[in-house]
This record gives sequence, structure tokens and C-alpha cells, in this order.
Amino acid sequence: MQALQKTAAAFGLELRDVAPPLAPAAGEVIVDVVAAGICGSDVHIYDWSGGYDFLKQAFPVTIGHEFAGRIASMGDGVADLQAGQPVVVIPSVECGVCSFCTAGRLDECRDRRGIGMLRDGGFARSVRVPAINCLALPGDLDLGIAALCEPLSIGLSAVKAAEVKYGDKVLVMGPGTIGQGIALLAKARGADVVVAGYDDKGRLDGVRALGIDKTLDLKERPLSDAKQLSGVDEFDIVIEATGVPSTVQAGLDLLRPSGVMVICGIHGAPVSFDAAKLVRNRHQIRGTYRASRVTWTEVRDFVVEHHAALVPMVTHRLPLADALEGFEMARHKIGSKILLMP
Repeated sequence: MQALQKTAAAFGLELRDVAPPLAPAAGEVIVDVVAAGICGSDVHIYDWSGGYDFLKQAFPVTIGHEFAGRIASMGDGVADLQAGQPVVVIPSVECGVCSFCTAGRLDECRDRRGIGMLRDGGFARSVRVPAINCLALPGDLDLGIAALCEPLSIGLSAVKAAEVKYGDKVLVMGPGTIGQGIALLAKARGADVVVAGYDDKGRLDGVRALGIDKTLDLKERPLSDAKQLSGVDEFDIVIEATGVPSTVQAGLDLLRPSGVMVICGIHGAPVSFDAAKLVRNRHQIRGTYRASRVTWTEVRDFVVEHHAALVPMVTHRLPLADALEGFEMARHKIGSKILLMP
């Protein structure tokens, strides 16, 4: 079968012919992939722009961690799934043997291996995964929309970390899929949301298609104009989803005293900010990364209930053979979520 793989610590990916996954062991399943999204992390792996050196140990590895498909076969002991069952896959695989895992505290595992990072992922016709990582979906759900669960799980984790509540004034920096998800989920909690991006007309159009009317393209207007859009002098919460180091200080400059900044963008280099100003304003900076299993279940349920509202987030569906074209589109901010359909 064909698979999109990272093979060297340099620019590029390779569409290669590889053997199909081995038969599932006990507790595992084979998933036939229907739709897999190109994530910003995948783009960083593609252009090798920093922050992903840990992947070297797994080369060659099939990438792709945002995906949904159908169960093709099951190993021994898998009781809650059946052949043909549509599922979305949680890409973080716990080790199962550390003290946290054996105590049932899977979310605290220190030795995780990510599907599509350190083990083969979803940019292929089929993939072998732990059954516990599969969340069942209704049979009539568009699996392209279901593939949005992973970026939405990151978005909900950020919203939870920020403790967004009704009436909060929230600035989201970054209009990519994760930023769009953050904005949508913050609005669902009753927050007043502004989304900012740079030279990002297409994705900001996507934000507005989701019902978030307050957007700002920083190529045309300064970030300070976000205050005017929200009708405030400062924001209660700023959530950074760009991975661009300069956005951290820029966001802190618009945060009210005792306000919260959440960083969920992956930064390929250290970030500098005015620590004295942070201390004097009693600002809080919180980081968030992968989602808990509880959050994943909440997101799956949200996607099932609101799938029609999420349709504008997916702008392109390409065959796996056109994967590199899709990655170049993502690099140049063409469209919003680009799906590969193995």
C-alpha cells in the first residue's frame, strides 16, 4: 500500500510503497482510514522547521494523527468494536507499564508514543492501533468531519485551561483549524471572541463561516484594533495558537491584569517576553498540549451533535496521491482543513 512517510531530518515527505500493517495483536485493531487531516504539526514535520527532532528515532514513519475510518479487523480481547464500525482514533498511545498507567491514570503517562509521530499514522490505507484508542461513531456521520475531532480536542483543552466562561472577552491568535476550534468552543461557552491572523484572508473567511464575526487580518490592521472590535481596553483571556514567538508578548500586551494567556501553538524556538511586566500585571501563562480522554469523549459528542455546523472547517479533500500538493497548500495557507482520503 502507499503511505506518506518522513524518512530523513530534512525538508520533504515521501509517498512510498510499504507493507500493510501486521495482523492486530490482542487489544489491537486495524483501521481502514477514510479521512486524515493535514495538521500544522504535520507541516512542520514536512518543512523540518524545528521542534520535531524526537521523530528521528522512528524514521521511516508514516505521519498523520488526525484521522477517522472503519474497523477492518480485530485482535483477541476486543469486545466493544465490530468490523465495519466507524471510529475516530485518539493518537496518543500510553505505555501501559509506568506507575501512572498501572494506577489507571493514563492521562499522566510519561512515555507516550504518538500515532503519526513515533508509530505509523493515518496517511495510509490502513493502520494498526490500540482498540482503546478508538471512539465509536454513528454510521451516518461524515468521517471527514469526524477527523476534526483531534484539532477540536486541542481546542477544547485550551478553552478548559483558560477556564473560559460566559461573558469573557477572548482573543484567539491564529485562524487555523485549532484556532477556529478554540473560537467555536469558546463561543459555545458564551464568550465574546475575536480571532486574529496575518495575511490569512481564506482562513479568516472560514472563521466567519463558523459564525465568529469579529476577525482581524494583521496585514491590514494592527493587533491593537482587536480591542475596538471587542469594545474593551483589554481582554480577559488570550489564547495563542500560532507557534510564532512574537505573538506571546503581543498577546500579553492586550491582557488585563490577572488575565490568563494559554499557549497551545508549538514553538520551534525559545520565546522571550517581559517577565517584569507579567509579574506586575499578575498575568498567568498556561500551556496545554494533548487532550485527556475525558476531553476526547466530550469532543466526539460535540462533533456528532454539531457536525453540520463544522462543515465550513473542511475546505479540501484530496486523494493520498496528491498529498504533497495538499501540504504545499497548507504551507501557503490555502483553505482551512485539508483532508487526504486514502
